Amino acid sequence: MIENLTLAVFTADNNEDDDGSSCPNFRVFSLEQLRVATEGFSAGNIVSEHNERVPNIVYKGRLNDGRWIAVKRFQRLSWPDSSEFIEEAQAVGRCRSEHMANLIGCCSEGHERLLVAEYMPNGTLAKHLFHWEKRPMKWEMRLRVALHTATALEYCNDRGLDLYHDLNTYRIMFDKVGNPKLSCFGLMKCSREGKSYSTNLAFAPPEYLRLGTVIPESVIFSFGTLLLDLMSGRHIPPNHALDLFRGKNYLVLMDSALDGQFSDEDRTELIHLASRCLMPEIDERPSIKFLMSALSRLEKRAELWPNVKGEDIPTPSYTEPATKQPLRLTPLGEACWRVDLSGIHELLEKLGYGEDDVVVTNEFSFQMWTGRMQENMDYKKHGDAAFRAKDFETAVEFYTEFMSGAPVISPTVLTRRCLCYLMSDMFREALSDAMQAQVASPECSTALYLQAACLLKLGMEAEAKEALRHGSSLEAF
Repeated sequence: MIENLTLAVFTADNNEDDDGSSCPNFRVFSLEQLRVATEGFSAGNIVSEHNERVPNIVYKGRLNDGRWIAVKRFQRLSWPDSSEFIEEAQAVGRCRSEHMANLIGCCSEGHERLLVAEYMPNGTLAKHLFHWEKRPMKWEMRLRVALHTATALEYCNDRGLDLYHDLNTYRIMFDKVGNPKLSCFGLMKCSREGKSYSTNLAFAPPEYLRLGTVIPESVIFSFGTLLLDLMSGRHIPPNHALDLFRGKNYLVLMDSALDGQFSDEDRTELIHLASRCLMPEIDERPSIKFLMSALSRLEKRAELWPNVKGEDIPTPSYTEPATKQPLRLTPLGEACWRVDLSGIHELLEKLGYGEDDVVVTNEFSFQMWTGRMQENMDYKKHGDAAFRAKDFETAVEFYTEFMSGAPVISPTVLTRRCLCYLMSDMFREALSDAMQAQVASPECSTALYLQAACLLKLGMEAEAKEALRHGSSLEAF
């Protein structure tokens, strides 16, 4: 049993631990009961991330007996067949696992379709992994999340529920004491014209893109994307990740906030597990039982790994040429080695967008029929204007708005925002952008040079030298 690390990370909502630990039997609720529990489906009770791609809203509610619940309300066009909805909900409701936020009821009245589950007061994995405010999630806890999720999926498989739809960091939540739980909502396919769908095609399994639906092996692929999120602290597209796996570029793959928390062997094993999950051919992916066994070993080893402040940080690995060449840096590389931020700004401005600009423009031209796309291009233009004027805080705001709605990732915008963060002494944010720029464009030496500048600001000189060497080697070939 690992030490309870969660109490230092998560804090439960006030008065939300009085509902007992037992999970009630599945029942059918009336619409009025759920309306009262959620205070009329009040906007103040919305607890889910929702938009055009994730249209179904989850509300927090409280029943008359004091139990807190999560109520998922589907759109009107979802689940046209009431009997099919109730039948599937009852099947999911028969599952009761300590590793899941279990389904405790449903409601089907008129066009309304709602699911009722145990409420998890400590938020989603996405919140704690990507948007942490005090300190990042530790390596041991990330392994625990992965193992508990695999255990929940295996439990569902044993009960004939071998399809889990759109597994991601929003589907994993934390209970009142910080235990990770897999949401039961992913077991309901939310049909649209009889087909399941994914919220983000860039992270969808290859077979989904071919067939328009998921199969049991698709869950393993999605589990691989979850492992990527856990190890990197970012949302890396699987196609880019496979290139990074082959190149053994651990600087990009691993979250820098985890430095010193794991051995090289454990890091390599977790990366290997993720790469196997993401294999294009379904028969090359491991079983969930195999993943459970491997993750259990990793978790036990993590308990024994020393985590003493001041220890040397493991040196990241790069793919080097067979014969090392003398380090010859471009003017940008030299400026990054000197951390000459003004010089970097001048050189980035001269470099412009190049091929990156062509890709982004073509993508937007294809979708320019929407006003939203035009508005997004305006964000980029305003960001560039602020960047030229050295108004770096404003540039960050506009570039962030642009990237939140862009159909493709722009490495140049990422590198420019990276410099803006450097200018604002936000060194870890800058390093994250430089890493993401390399993910988007693996042959981008500019991203590696900027990584070096960020690492130097963070006091990691050895890693900075490696980044510079790798950037220089890219330009030599």
